[in-house]
Amino acid sequence: MKIVFTGGGTGGHFFPIIAVAQELNDMVEEGHYAHVEMFYFSTEAYDEASLFEQHMEFVEIPSGKLRVNPSITSMFKNAIDMFGVAWGTVTAVWKLYKIFPDVVFGKGGYASFPTLFAARILGIPVIIHESDSVVTRTNSIVSKWAKRIAVSYAESAESFDKKVRDKIAHTGQPIRREIAHPIHEGAMEYLKLEQDLPVIMIVGGSQGAQLINNVVWDIVPELIQKYQVIHQVGSKNIEAMQNLAITELSDNQLKHRYKPFAFLNPLATSMSAGVADLVISRAGSQLFEIASWGIPSIIIPRTHSANNHNMSNAYIYASTGACQVVEEKNLAPHVLLQEIERVLDNKEVSDRMKQATKGFAQPNAARIIAQEILDMALSHEG
Repeated sequence: MKIVFTGGGTGGHFFPIIAVAQELNDMVEEGHYAHVEMFYFSTEAYDEASLFEQHMEFVEIPSGKLRVNPSITSMFKNAIDMFGVAWGTVTAVWKLYKIFPDVVFGKGGYASFPTLFAARILGIPVIIHESDSVVTRTNSIVSKWAKRIAVSYAESAESFDKKVRDKIAHTGQPIRREIAHPIHEGAMEYLKLEQDLPVIMIVGGSQGAQLINNVVWDIVPELIQKYQVIHQVGSKNIEAMQNLAITELSDNQLKHRYKPFAFLNPLATSMSAGVADLVISRAGSQLFEIASWGIPSIIIPRTHSANNHNMSNAYIYASTGACQVVEEKNLAPHVLLQEIERVLDNKEVSDRMKQATKGFAQPNAARIIAQEILDMALSHEG
């Protein structure tokens, strides 16, 4: 049995694939299936350690990116990238043919399109998953020949073509098991935090978010008077943020309460979730992780995203009462500080938001998708 995974080059595409692979490996062991091979087709490996842990072989497939900005520069780049997509498809056809998997699972993103289109050419069954509340461009196209379509948001089904909606199942978002559950024991010591002082966890995606970083920094002196701050700033920003902390907070006796990190690995993420009283985040797939942790949140969606999906994600989550949305156009230091204080200084508000997180994340999402992949692979193999 052979299974190919493919997705675009971001953590939002990659890590749900790892979550599904974790479940597949368990199911294969439970069912005593022999000779199961898994492959990851994309433009880059993204996280080689995670692929190695799940016994997945990386296969490089070139691609190109289609931009929605109607500028002359974007049109020129799109024309060039069309050759990248074409070459990627040719490469994917050849490499898929050599492997000839029983099923291909696509997570979306431009990097996945050549592999998914190659699977169509070769007649290999395709299953796709959509993380956003509005279908993204690649999944919209691939849905026409996909055998099954899984979605994180029930609302996203309406954005697919009516002809494919009978293939859609609301599974929720796959979450890696190592970050699905917060770690409480030892977390304070691990992160060198003070006891009995509220903790704010700020994550702007795997690469950080410059806009959020800048606004947060303006209120750090006020924040550390009452709170502790775990701030994932991104690898590109860590040096600048550390220098700011050294120079601007040099005479502040509470400077140890601000803790910038380039990146939070799974252990640090789970530990941070175990102590956090509030999360500040973008509106990508991390919404489901925050919901699974049961933590109140302030969500700052990106203004410019394909099909405005980031904004849509944020407001769907906000409709549950689990978070407060602050749009970028309204994001200012005093506004963010006011929202933080509104949640952390009012136990009734905080408790109500915690309660509202329940039911949004579906803990069995990865297992459900893995079962469908396995069933289809066995059927095709047979």
